[in-house]
Amino acid sequence: MPENCFHCGQNIDKERISFDEKIFCCNGCKSVYEILNLNNLSDFYELNKKSGIRPNDDNTSQFDYLDTPEIFEKVTDFSEGNTSLVNFKIPVIHCSSCIWLLESLQSLNPNINYSQVNFTRKTVQISFNHNELKLSELAKFLTSLGYKPVVNLETAEKKEESLDKSLVIKLAVAGFAFGNGMFFSYPEYAEHIMGTTDFWMEKYKHLFRFIMFLLATPVVFYSASDYFKSAWFGLKNKIVNIDVPIVLGIIMLYGRSIYEVLTDYGPGYFDTLCGLLFFMLLGKLFQKRTYSALSYDRDYKSFYPIAVTKVDFNGKQENILLSDLKVGHRIMVRNQEIIPVDAILINGEGNIDNSFITGESASVPKKPGDKIFAGGKQVGSALELEVIKTVNQSYLTQLWNKEAFRKHETGLDTLTNHISKYFTFIILGITLIAGIYWGRIDFEKMFQVVSAILIIACPCALALSAPFTFGHVMRILGRNKFYVKDTLTIEKISKISTLVFDKTGTITHNKEANIHFEGNEIEDFDLKNIKSLFKNSNHPLSKALYDFLKVEDEYFPVEKFAETPGKGYEAEVRGALYKIGSAKLIGEEAKNLETAVYISKNNVFIGKFVFKNEYRKNLSTLFKNLAGYRVHVLSGDNASEETQLKKIIPDFDGMAFNQNPEDKLNYIKKLQDRGEKVAMLGDGLNDAGALKQSNVGIAVADDTNSFTPSSDVIMSGEKLEKLNDYFSFSKDAMVIVKITFAISFFYNIIGLSFAVTGHMSPLFAAILMPISSISVVAFTSISTWWRSTKYFKIK
Repeated sequence: MPENCFHCGQNIDKERISFDEKIFCCNGCKSVYEILNLNNLSDFYELNKKSGIRPNDDNTSQFDYLDTPEIFEKVTDFSEGNTSLVNFKIPVIHCSSCIWLLESLQSLNPNINYSQVNFTRKTVQISFNHNELKLSELAKFLTSLGYKPVVNLETAEKKEESLDKSLVIKLAVAGFAFGNGMFFSYPEYAEHIMGTTDFWMEKYKHLFRFIMFLLATPVVFYSASDYFKSAWFGLKNKIVNIDVPIVLGIIMLYGRSIYEVLTDYGPGYFDTLCGLLFFMLLGKLFQKRTYSALSYDRDYKSFYPIAVTKVDFNGKQENILLSDLKVGHRIMVRNQEIIPVDAILINGEGNIDNSFITGESASVPKKPGDKIFAGGKQVGSALELEVIKTVNQSYLTQLWNKEAFRKHETGLDTLTNHISKYFTFIILGITLIAGIYWGRIDFEKMFQVVSAILIIACPCALALSAPFTFGHVMRILGRNKFYVKDTLTIEKISKISTLVFDKTGTITHNKEANIHFEGNEIEDFDLKNIKSLFKNSNHPLSKALYDFLKVEDEYFPVEKFAETPGKGYEAEVRGALYKIGSAKLIGEEAKNLETAVYISKNNVFIGKFVFKNEYRKNLSTLFKNLAGYRVHVLSGDNASEETQLKKIIPDFDGMAFNQNPEDKLNYIKKLQDRGEKVAMLGDGLNDAGALKQSNVGIAVADDTNSFTPSSDVIMSGEKLEKLNDYFSFSKDAMVIVKITFAISFFYNIIGLSFAVTGHMSPLFAAILMPISSISVVAFTSISTWWRSTKYFKIK
């Protein structure tokens, strides 16, 4: 009896190595087993039996060229400080244990920060410390585990993947065989239907049957190969997926047809089989194009409501759309803002936090002339940058959807998978019962009944219903300036029970406020310095004060900039130390019921700017429409506006003032601990922690760069009064999805009833399958459009 390697599962032909009471086929497999055991990763063998990859025996010195600076820069996606990111193509990724192992690389090597697998593209993205682990050593390490990366000119150039035409070719082969098979089947149909027997037809019918066999064979083994591969990989990994019953139907029809032709029992079902696979592939192509349409429709020009502060050579600032940004433009990035494009630092002290890209929070210092990558976040004084690359929307989208910033998700996606898990076993059970029944009554008809059941039960329409509905809803919401991160966020919005509003910059205007100054008259020298400091902050009050000061706008270098979250910031400008923020930061006593920004120079109090906030229009109507939700208001200011807020929100459930960012986060956590589903509305950066903690984080933006990984939604501030419409439309989307589920099940139940009773042919089942998918897509398209007319103007 042949022995199998414990790691890779392959037969042991030559070398036989015994270790730890287990048998291995080579030293490579033994070494990988030792590595996994030493790092407590032996669960690899529990996930999938015999799923390991035999390590490559090639000479790994072939990767040494990766350490050449020019090659390193070309192959890596990002390199800054101690961290680099690389995407390796690894064709041998084939199952869940491969994914599990490749996403556990940080446990095997301390110089790897994280790794993330894209199973469909067979790639793994790895963040690593390039000072401690060379790129060539990383490639060798992967090879030693049995996952040798493919590095060539095509992968290095990072070209967009071209359209996969293999499915179209397979469809064409099946269509050609189906058409010609029907033609060569004519003698059999003529004899069966009209009862006529022609001498020449009778003489050449065996030739025609052989030709039909020749036509059907490439269809079964080439056109249907994806079904066979999917079913095989599923069974190999102890998973019975939906392709298993389909493959059984194909094998049954093909085998029965060969039997009939060889025994001269009949013509078989070659033409039916070709037609069956043609229509199934047509449905598969339709489904693939549908998912492609949903994935590409994420263009930053309509997706991100962010403007960039453009600076001309005279220092004049102007907010322009991100889409209008061109190479050579100069932009300003303030403290805690995300850098939207690759750029060169012109002025300022760069202190870049690349955690958005790498997952690490370490900051990298930058000096004028250094390159700064898109996605980095400035921590410190404002920077003046020169754009060297226009916005790459797919890169920003990839960042926003980065797995490291996703919350734990559960939802309809899980529900769909849960249904599919039992769906296949139910169908196989029905097929077995029907097969036994018809085998006793009509053995010949049994093959058609069984094949029809296996084909009609394919849940293509079920798989399309949720993503297509949510995709439509995302586009409609986006056109109305409510930009949703992903389709699952729609479902999360529909379950929200509690709304938490940050006051400043969310339900109040950033710029529209009544401001007056109390204190000693500020000299022109200090006013210009202070205005330069306001330029460095993205806090709504700082932005309002920047517009309020009517002195000449000059840019002065800001040094030693430091921010204290929730209190304010300090920095040196032209030799003077200024502190701007709360009374506590300055060392003054705050006046009750007052919103003010205090200022000191060289630790001497100068005065304060007192605010009377201007609230957004129609807030009373907004909160009246939100009567079905529990409403809370949080503010970093004191309680000066409490009376006014109570008039606007008479039925509030909670208000809290003097809240720092950590207080806001804890406030939301307490609500969630009580079982409430919380949506937080804030300014996107100052409320980043609270936005991330909430079930749905909504960043409210007016004209500033509010691009943030913490939020699930970015919405325009001018659309705040429409918040209830956005939420109601999301709830309607859930109803539409459930209806489409019902339609899908209706098709399957009706189809199965006809198939089980022998009133449906396999060919008709194959035709009905794509029709059901098309009808579901048509229904969800029309219904989402119709429901949107209730809330939004058609654009």
